[in-house]
Amino acid sequence: MPSPAWSAQKHPWLAAFTLMAVVAAILGALLADPARTDGWRMLHWLCKPLATMLILRLAWSARPALSRRYRQWISAGIACSLLGDVLLMLPQDLFVPGLVAFLCGHLCFLAAFLADSRFAVRPLWLLASWGCGAVNLWLLWDSIGAALRLPVIVYVAVLSSMGGQALARAGMFARRGDAQAGSARRAAIGAMLFMLSDSLLAWNRFHAAIPWSSLWVLSTYYLALWWIARSVQRDDTLVEAGAAQ
Repeated sequence: MPSPAWSAQKHPWLAAFTLMAVVAAILGALLADPARTDGWRMLHWLCKPLATMLILRLAWSARPALSRRYRQWISAGIACSLLGDVLLMLPQDLFVPGLVAFLCGHLCFLAAFLADSRFAVRPLWLLASWGCGAVNLWLLWDSIGAALRLPVIVYVAVLSSMGGQALARAGMFARRGDAQAGSARRAAIGAMLFMLSDSLLAWNRFHAAIPWSSLWVLSTYYLALWWIARSVQRDDTLVEAGAAQ
């Protein structure tokens, strides 16, 4: 029985539109006039959530999924990210609501990763992720306003827990030679890219402006969502094993 292709291969137009939306969102952010709402700003406002919506569609259409529960939690996490996109791109200061939206997204991703592995299944990976988050927070501490310190601490704790669990889960499946190892590895890549994107965003917001920050933050962000969405798809070996039973 031939193995089903991944959703992007089944629907190449969806992957192509996603790439175009990502490029347009980044160009709009880079070229927009910071002093006014011009055409480039409108392009960014349109394409930033559109790209996330298309990635959500890719995750939801993946067949066969690793599990229904896994797909639901990953899709919920991407949907929360979509809400965070909208809140953070608007001209109002909605940083805390946007932070909460992404916090909920990371909790959803964490719930997905816990669907088939216990928390801290390989504790060294989790400790390493917590350590990276703590060092990053310590380096930025003096630049973070007092009112934002508690929300940022909670966010970093959840983000680093999500990243650490993704790494621990990938390590567990790889060590066992499990058929789910490929999916877990894709999820771990996405989680690490999410941590990188959020670190770049934090340094740009709290410490000093990073040249071409929109390029680095958005490219790593969309790559993170892309890899996490791809983790919904079961690997060929897992599909073939199921078909043989």
